[in-house]
Amino acid sequence: METELQERERTFFGHPRGLATLFGTEMWERFSYYGMRAILVLFLTAPPVRGGMGLPSVTAVGVYSVYIASVYLLALAGGWIADRVLGPRRAVLYGGIVIMAGHISMAVPAGGGFVWLGLTLIALGSGLMKPNISAIVGDLYRYEDDARRDSGYSVFYMGVNVGAFAGIQFVPWLQRGDRWHLAFGAAAVGMAFGLLQYVLGKRHLKGAGEYPEHRLTPEERVRFTRVAVPAGLAAGAALALWAASGTLTLDRFTIVLTVLSAAVPAAYFAFLFTGSHEITPKEKTRLTAYVWLFVAAAVFWMIYDQAGGALTLFAQERTDLNILGFDVPPGWVSNVNSVVIIILAPVFAEIWIKAGDRIGTPLKFAVALVLIGLSFVVMAAAALAASGGDKVSIMWLVSVYLVQTIGELFLSPVGLSVTNKLAPHAFVNQMMGVWFLAVALGDSLGGQAYRLTTVISMPMYFLTLAIIAVAAGVVMLVSTRRLTRLMGD
Repeated sequence: METELQERERTFFGHPRGLATLFGTEMWERFSYYGMRAILVLFLTAPPVRGGMGLPSVTAVGVYSVYIASVYLLALAGGWIADRVLGPRRAVLYGGIVIMAGHISMAVPAGGGFVWLGLTLIALGSGLMKPNISAIVGDLYRYEDDARRDSGYSVFYMGVNVGAFAGIQFVPWLQRGDRWHLAFGAAAVGMAFGLLQYVLGKRHLKGAGEYPEHRLTPEERVRFTRVAVPAGLAAGAALALWAASGTLTLDRFTIVLTVLSAAVPAAYFAFLFTGSHEITPKEKTRLTAYVWLFVAAAVFWMIYDQAGGALTLFAQERTDLNILGFDVPPGWVSNVNSVVIIILAPVFAEIWIKAGDRIGTPLKFAVALVLIGLSFVVMAAAALAASGGDKVSIMWLVSVYLVQTIGELFLSPVGLSVTNKLAPHAFVNQMMGVWFLAVALGDSLGGQAYRLTTVISMPMYFLTLAIIAVAAGVVMLVSTRRLTRLMGD
């Protein structure tokens, strides 16, 4: 009896106890991230008299999308730092501290400078934390099968959405009455709770992520310093000269970062495929399959992450948010996503275990793309219904988020798992960063795509993106067998 009790105490929903530590840490980090994200575009577009930044909606969506993209773009650097210098555990800790500092900066009601500094710090800290906490989850299942690892990531993903749900509910509610900086401060408190959870529970990780997988040698440190320091100074000087020329604008800056979001993953994949880099021929074959999955994920996130931009503005401007006499904050509507994931994530975790290898990753990605495309077909119909000036029922957006969430469960936790599986041994944590580059690329493209709304109608805008996603899903579907072979399954 005592042995059975001890065994139960060592598990978390049937998974390693360390998953509980990572679950809680990620939950609070997502509380801060999604809570702030739910009001960011509204803050950027609110006039200064209401305490906002007063940006045009197209510029605000571009800034929002590039900020979200930067969070994930920097994940590659965060993975490299963990792989070669800090190890995943310390990277998560330091990243969380920087994120908290960023939210504190945004809570200071002293002008736009603190807002831009805060967004920069949050992006830097998230890049350090996000890929490495996911990599530690995979390390807990180093000697277990794919189905169990998929299940573990699905449970971990439920923690993401518990935090997202709480953040989206609490932070926009606190912001009502234009209390923007008080709401940003609540996000900082959430990250502080996450850090406390991580420090108190790290003993349950039992060695997972404790050391760098491929620590830099002294010679490599010297070479890296010789390249990184001049490159950083050159980038800073170029930005300063651009600003001094008077041609630097937010819109142009977001376009440059979008190009960078595409260039970085292209350059990184080129690096992996050229030269040995301690990558075996078999690992390169699996990377070929991964490139396909990467592109599919970018298309998915191009549509999915418009929740905080285009869909939040649609909720504010074209949706009847009065329910039984209560005015729902626009940011609350996207919480349909979190509620559905909290309910369905354990269900999908069980499905993936029972299905085993019968439902492969390429097929899951194909289904996700078709579903995300269909969600924007519904969105096109909603925009058409609102084109006459009347506000539409909130159920339109509820339906969109419901379809998107089911698609997300087919792709996002599975993508984390397959990245851990297909990553070359010497680049495990960096490849978690590469997975988030797909999010960065999709978010950047989505922000630039929103500029189309200045030349085409909103229904046509949503329908165009829907066609792109469904077409990508069909391509993925017909390529399923080939990709499965490349993956070695």
